[in-house]
Amino acid sequence: MGTLDISLERIFTQLIEGNAGLAIAETETYLAAWPNPQTKEKLDTLKSEYLLMTDYWKQGLKDPQLEEQYQRLLQRVYVLCANIAIHKHIATSSYLLGLKTQARMSGRNWSLESIRQEMEDFVSEVAMLQLEAENQQKEKSRVLYRQHQEQMNGLFNYILTSHVWTDGVGRDMEDILLSPTVDSNDQQLVVSAITLSLMNRFDMVKFRLLVNVYQLSQDEKVKQRALVGWVLGIDDDFLSVYPEQRKLVEQLLKSKSACRELTELQMQLVYTLNAEKDHRTIQQEIMPDLLKNNSFRITRNGIEEVEENTLEDILHPDAAEQRMEKLENSFQRMMDMQKQGADIYFGGFSQMKRYPFFYDISNWLVPFFLQHPDIAQFVEKLESSKMIENVMQRGSFCNSDKYSFVIAFQQVVNQLPAKMREMMNSGELQLGEMEEEVQQTPAYLRRIYLMDLYRFFRLFPNRTALCNPFDLSKNELGMCMFFSSALFRDTPIEVHKREVVAVLMKQKLKSSAMLLLDTFPREMQDVQYFLWRGQFAQALELEPDNERALAGHAREMFRSNRMEEALLDYDRLLLIHPDKTGYLLNKAACLLQMKEYEEAQRLLFQQNYEHPDDDRVSRVLAWALTCGGKLEQADRMYAELTSREQPQADDFLNQGYCLWLEGRISEAAQSFRNYVKWSGSNTDLEFDEISLLNEHGITHTDMMMMRALVLQ
Repeated sequence: MGTLDISLERIFTQLIEGNAGLAIAETETYLAAWPNPQTKEKLDTLKSEYLLMTDYWKQGLKDPQLEEQYQRLLQRVYVLCANIAIHKHIATSSYLLGLKTQARMSGRNWSLESIRQEMEDFVSEVAMLQLEAENQQKEKSRVLYRQHQEQMNGLFNYILTSHVWTDGVGRDMEDILLSPTVDSNDQQLVVSAITLSLMNRFDMVKFRLLVNVYQLSQDEKVKQRALVGWVLGIDDDFLSVYPEQRKLVEQLLKSKSACRELTELQMQLVYTLNAEKDHRTIQQEIMPDLLKNNSFRITRNGIEEVEENTLEDILHPDAAEQRMEKLENSFQRMMDMQKQGADIYFGGFSQMKRYPFFYDISNWLVPFFLQHPDIAQFVEKLESSKMIENVMQRGSFCNSDKYSFVIAFQQVVNQLPAKMREMMNSGELQLGEMEEEVQQTPAYLRRIYLMDLYRFFRLFPNRTALCNPFDLSKNELGMCMFFSSALFRDTPIEVHKREVVAVLMKQKLKSSAMLLLDTFPREMQDVQYFLWRGQFAQALELEPDNERALAGHAREMFRSNRMEEALLDYDRLLLIHPDKTGYLLNKAACLLQMKEYEEAQRLLFQQNYEHPDDDRVSRVLAWALTCGGKLEQADRMYAELTSREQPQADDFLNQGYCLWLEGRISEAAQSFRNYVKWSGSNTDLEFDEISLLNEHGITHTDMMMMRALVLQ
């Protein structure tokens, strides 16, 4: 939520704890420093009611209404303090203050009755345009959409800078958002404005409204925006103030489809945060192939077609086919990334958000429509292109990127090669096309909206004035890890948490996975739960022969230098997979740590005989021979390992130990130098095998002199 100063934080700390009396006292202190007569008057009323309640309670009298009255008073104190915080936040942000002043100084009637009338009149007037003469229709349409856009932009700013809403305002706005006589685009935009306001400061009325709209709306686009809105607006801190949140969510989660959509949304939020990583993958791995193998090149004069090289075709007749295959593979990889949830367009379109169109905050989140007055002039120039129609109707771009595309495309269309323009106008060339049925699915609509939100919070110049759900400065997923909220404890959503943890672990978001695992109820703490947590002993208690648990426990014992226990684990694993090389090598490593050199060598010689080309086996065997004093054999093996085209740095290190134990000081120093070079440690060298060196009479002084010899 919004940033607070220390004095306001003290007030909200008491509210979070559910202490109305101390919250009132802290608010009095705050108002002494920041006087406001109207707020002081409201606070005095609340204080009088609280003192009356306290006097009655101190007499030892039992009031059956006390709990209910106290809760209502606590909520009224919260509303008062939330409004103080909102007022201060806006006053300290020149951007928000400008939006608030502009909206409220416009002279417009901001009653919800008037707002609804404006919205319904717009729908009626658009319908009436069909009756106008063709020569007048276009101009009247332009005027109508321009006027309505100004109204909606003003409404967006008004809602964004509004204080906590009353129940009456919430009910009236809910009616507007559920009304079939109001345009869907308007409803979607209003939902986005409410969402931004709710994230900046928790408001129970706005939260309830979004939950209700999600449940009751018949318009899937409005419904999915509302879902994203109330989810990002969740604030566990104020559950003590508004326990109604839990009741609302419990009622909602009786629906299996709601549980499924929430699960999908949680995973989609994780993928949304990958946008910049996906962009790097495309830039570094996919785009070079696409550019290298296509038949166009980008120049300062525009895109030019590359002339065919007939000599190349004669000398290398398969080259063109190979280039096409590489091009198709690169493009297919990008499409596969998109199907898996990647935002493949973020990087490219992020450069196209500096147009004047994006100066208005509402334009970042407005649904795409061709009649938008800020792009209408561009659309008119592009009406003949069938590709544009396809992109707008069936392209898998978010709304924000569609606006960027139209504005940017009309600037470059005349610079494109004639052949390409011809293909576009005929509809042969398609870009990011998505099946119409897919575009109507809840998951797709959510994904598109999340892309819009992500672009807004990453690229909008004044985004710092707002609470950013994608801010990862404090944790891995910002405000996006909503599944761990207390709101979802002991609800039907619990059984879906496993799916989310699996995604988090796959994405290497371990701390977020642990956060979610912390919320698992006892009955869900099974073998998989303990495996995820790395609690292998507990997993083995439930399933003694679980291979993953045994392997994890063995690694844990090895790291803790509990070699006998690690050895027992590897023996049990070898009963499950007698020929698994990895387990045999780890067993040998345990034996080496236990100084059972002969037994380790016996095991490793057998593996080396069966797998003569496996460098892993050679590596461990060479070290076993070194530890066991069979230095000549070890030396020969290290000579072979270090002669590889891409040797491992540790092979040089261990070769150095072997040569040192043989007394070949200069050669050992050279091996250590090679280790420093290949490991990238540049100026550092530490000898970890002190015990082995000491056993062979190599002292601390010897080590210091060797280190100096290597690093000089």
